[in-house]
Amino acid sequence: MKIIIINGPNLNLLGKREPDIYGSQKFEDYFADLQSAHKDITLEYFQSNHEGALIDKLHEVGFDYDGIIVNLGGYTHTSVALADAIAAIKSPVVEVHISNIHAREAFRTHTQTGTNAKGIITGLGLKGYDLAIKYFVEQ
Repeated sequence: MKIIIINGPNLNLLGKREPDIYGSQKFEDYFADLQSAHKDITLEYFQSNHEGALIDKLHEVGFDYDGIIVNLGGYTHTSVALADAIAAIKSPVVEVHISNIHAREAFRTHTQTGTNAKGIITGLGLKGYDLAIKYFVEQ
């Protein structure tokens, strides 16, 4: 089984950025924990602050992978192009948000990209990524 986690803008700053909202753990450290917990899965990680690079990665993996987990950061709320990229691929997508987007600023409560996802996990911290992996495994 092949699963990729694709993180969007500013998520490279996890562990430094607003730890009261996003926690104090670097994503790379958490990803190593995920790999250790799911040794039977080929688990990959990609992060970019650039919308086009995220679209290119979705196109690259979107027909071969068993699951794609996305946290597209601020693009979640604004990017029709990323929503279209998710709609265009065959691999199932689960959207994850570390914070509860429904308990934040009004503009964050709507997800453009989530409309084409199998589901959305929001507000459970980094644990949301693990839950998304478990969802794909159980399918």
